[in-house]
Amino acid sequence: MEWYLLVSFLALGLVVGFAAGLLGIGGGGIMVPVLTALFVAQGFPTEHVVHIALATSMAAIVPTAFSSMRAHHAKQAVQWAVVQRITPGILLGTFAATFLAAVLSTRALAWFFAAFMAYVAVQMWLNIKPKPHRELPGMAGLSVAGLVIGGVSALVAIGGGSLSVPYMMWCNIDVRKAIATSAGIGLPIAIAGTVGYLVNGWGQVGLPDYTIGFVYWPAVLLIALTSFFTTRLGANLAHTLPVAALKKVFAVLLMLLSAKMLHSVL
Repeated sequence: MEWYLLVSFLALGLVVGFAAGLLGIGGGGIMVPVLTALFVAQGFPTEHVVHIALATSMAAIVPTAFSSMRAHHAKQAVQWAVVQRITPGILLGTFAATFLAAVLSTRALAWFFAAFMAYVAVQMWLNIKPKPHRELPGMAGLSVAGLVIGGVSALVAIGGGSLSVPYMMWCNIDVRKAIATSAGIGLPIAIAGTVGYLVNGWGQVGLPDYTIGFVYWPAVLLIALTSFFTTRLGANLAHTLPVAALKKVFAVLLMLLSAKMLHSVL
């Protein structure tokens, strides 16, 4: 591996972990566009470059999701009853969506990613917080919610917080508990997505060396190496830095990264 790639993956992990801890967002919004650009520059197959970026991002999220889940569990804020009921739908939706991603073209995935990140950016810029309108549904309702959250998460390689937190707040769960519970379902999303992309990429012809399924493992290991540590740093600084202003900066960054991704593959 060339030195600039080594440095790029390590630096990406630093940024992803810090942003996840500080702003409570998954790393896919940053990782997927950056990895797509790096993979295109490396000459990865054009027809699979976004698939590899999504799969690699999902796998790299696993340790960050685990760290976040542990931190929120230590504060006794995770609503484990909700996690238990929504997880079956999460697992099924995430895993099934990787099969859809496998048959979609690079361009289709890039457009879907850009559109969803535009939604996330607007949500962050305007600091949109849905008002509670109803109580949390039963097993059937949570299963459907889990299918949708998991499915979208797999297609854009996120931990699901952009959807699960507003949904739980809408269902009268306190914002802190909603964020903590979202962290609790982030790990099953990351694991199911990683397994799905491993299965769907298995046997694909022309994938780069050190790739298993659609997952490019050198990037996963290097990103995880640094993101695991900066997640805590970001979480600690969340109480001292102007998070509201930083969210607006990050919203602009998401839009620019999505535009860069479209430019890389179109």
